[in-house]
Amino acid sequence: MDKINLSKEKKAKMISSIKKYFQDERDEDLGDLASSMILDFFIKDLAAEFYNQGVSDSHKYMSDRVEELFEIQKY
Repeated sequence: MDKINLSKEKKAKMISSIKKYFQDERDEDLGDLASSMILDFFIKDLAAEFYNQGVSDSHKYMSDRVEELFEIQKY
């Protein structure tokens, strides 16, 4: 899979979300560096699984829609 490129704005928003999560859920104050490293880990090690699940879900959806085409055949 190609490297995921995020805009500076998107990456900053994700880092902010990670910091907020740790503050709200774990009462931990994470800095920008730690949050950025967590985001990089997710992208490097976990993103492919989410991507593959999206591809699989899309395939199933499209396959189901194609099958529905046969239901409108006229005899």
